Parts: sequence; structure tokens; C-alpha cells
Amino acid sequence: MRLRQLWLTDFRNYASAALAPAPGLTALLGGNGQGKTNLLEAVGFLATLESFRGAPTEAMVRLGASSAVVRAELTRDERDLTIEAELPRAGRNRVLLNKQRLGRARDLLGALRVTVFSPDDLALVKEGPSGRRRWLDELVVALQPRHDALRLEVDRVLRQRGALLRQVAGTRPDRLAPDAAATLDVWDAKLAEAGEALARARREALAALAPELAAAYAGLARREVAATASYASAWEPGGLAEALARARTDDLRRAVTTVGPHRDDVQLDLDGAPARLHGSQGEQRSFALALRLAGHQLVTRAVGSPPLLLLDDVFSELDPVRSAALLARLPAGQTLLSSATGLPPGTEPELVLHVQAGTVTETVA
Repeated sequence: MRLRQLWLTDFRNYASAALAPAPGLTALLGGNGQGKTNLLEAVGFLATLESFRGAPTEAMVRLGASSAVVRAELTRDERDLTIEAELPRAGRNRVLLNKQRLGRARDLLGALRVTVFSPDDLALVKEGPSGRRRWLDELVVALQPRHDALRLEVDRVLRQRGALLRQVAGTRPDRLAPDAAATLDVWDAKLAEAGEALARARREALAALAPELAAAYAGLARREVAATASYASAWEPGGLAEALARARTDDLRRAVTTVGPHRDDVQLDLDGAPARLHGSQGEQRSFALALRLAGHQLVTRAVGSPPLLLLDDVFSELDPVRSAALLARLPAGQTLLSSATGLPPGTEPELVLHVQAGTVTETVA
């Protein structure tokens, strides 16, 4: 997969911009706040229709503009593709794939694959489980796009079950009206089926990731360390249906679903100890980057070509030793790398883009 051209109109701080990344490493250089991350965000948006910064649509529209447009031409599996997204300040996005309007976001899955590492990824190791679940589900869908429907089904069932629990909040199970009890039984059965399937897909992805993660972390740390990621679920081994039955009284009292894949976690360990508690800042940053690089390699093997690798301000997050190790281990394929502090010695990009105040100029390295 290769991104050949990217055009922006009224996106973030860009009134207009166009660039043609190199087939290998393209470096985006410039001071803080000049627009480097905005370029990476635009590419990521065309892959997922979401901002990897968690920004709402209106935040990506340039001040004073009514809408933004991001357009890309790429080659995938020897086929030329065009993706165009119009982001109105209000209303629904308009997305075209080869000039055909998409009715659903999932119809874009796999057209452009990206792996993103940003400074915020430290939260994967340091913060709560929601970010780790989101990272794992993104990996699951990248490996098997059909699992996106499974993830959406779990979300739908949780919303419906939650709405019912709020309607009957505080009722004891033995005093539920027959129709409410029957409806709750239906949602429990649906959640047990879809939730166990999603958890199974998550565990399989982590099992496949294990050797890639160990190799990626050892390469960055330049020493042998047992870096592991394991699935943590409070409802196993008895199964989700049994756990939901046990939790019904508590669920009715609290009006929320207290067990299920939406409460599960990914345990990240270094030499058997939780990285969140015992890892140094450098070890935690390396672990977050290793998770991204390992997933990148796993998806590359699964689909037969590497995703586009987006590295946002990565050198500010790593010491010189780990920066050199990353450069030595950059995976094959196309990489866009931003830096506000310049490039470490030995970096050999094919193309350097200088970014200043929403203007991009090119320098062939």
C-alpha cells in the first residue's frame, strides 16, 4: 500500500495544501504548532473516519470555513484508489471511494490501512483499560474487518440492555414484571453470544501478537525483556451467560451492565510485573511503541502488505538509544514521521517536508 498524493482544503490550519510522500520514509519537520500532526491526522482520518487525537469533526475544520476536505490517491494491491472526505462544521460527513459515496463507515475498512503512534499512546500503558480495549479492538478489526460488525453488535446490545436497566432501576430480580424479565433474558443471551465472540477474537489477536511484541520491545530496549500482553476478564472461565445471571441483582441496583467485554482489560507486563506500576517512563514509552510496531507487523503478515506507518513526534518520547533502535528497526513500507526537534544522526529520509504555519515545502533528502 502506498499513499501517492494528499490534498487538504480548510483542514485545521491549512487553507490549502498538497504533498506527495516518498515510497519509504518521509520526514515532516517544523516547530510546535505549525501543522505537522495535522497532516498525519488527515491521513489517519481517511483510513478510519476518526481523528487519532480524539477530536470532534468541527475541530478539524479551519476557523472561518464551513467545511474541510481531505482527498488522497493511493495504490493498494496494484489498484489505484481515491478517497475523499468532506467534513462539514455541522451535519454528516460525505465520503467518496473512487467517486462513489459510502453509505456506511465500515464500507471504507481496509481501503487505507494505517498504524499511528503519537505521544498520547503513553496512556495505553499508564492509564485505565478503556484505551487498551480500543487499541485491541482496532487491531482485531484491522486483522479481520468482519469483526467490526461484531464490535458494533456488542455496543448495540449494551445500549439496549442499559436502557432497560435504567427503566427498571432498583427493582429486585424476583419482582421484575414478566415482560421486563423476559426482555432482559433476551438481551443477556445476545450479549453472552456476541460478547464471548468478541473476547475470543481479542484473545486470538493477543496470542498472535505475542512474538511480535517480545521482538519489538527487545529491539527498542536493546536487551532481552519479557514484554507480554494478556487478556484479563472477570467473567471467565464460567462464561458470560453465567456471569450475567450472577450480576443481575447488582446490575438492576446500579442500572448498568457490570460484567462483559466492555469491562475487560489487557494486562501489560515487563518480566512478570505490571508495566503501569513498575516500569520507568522510558520503559512505558517503549512498551507503547512496541505495541504499535508489533500490531503493524501482525497486520502486514495478515493482509500481505504493510499499513502506512504514522509516527508523530516520536523522537521527543524516546531517548537517543531508543531513537536509534527505532530507526534501525523501521518496518518496510511507507512511513511519515514528524519531528519538532530535528532528526537523529543516521536518519536517511527519502523526502523532507518543512512545515511552517500551514505551509509545506519539499526537500529531496
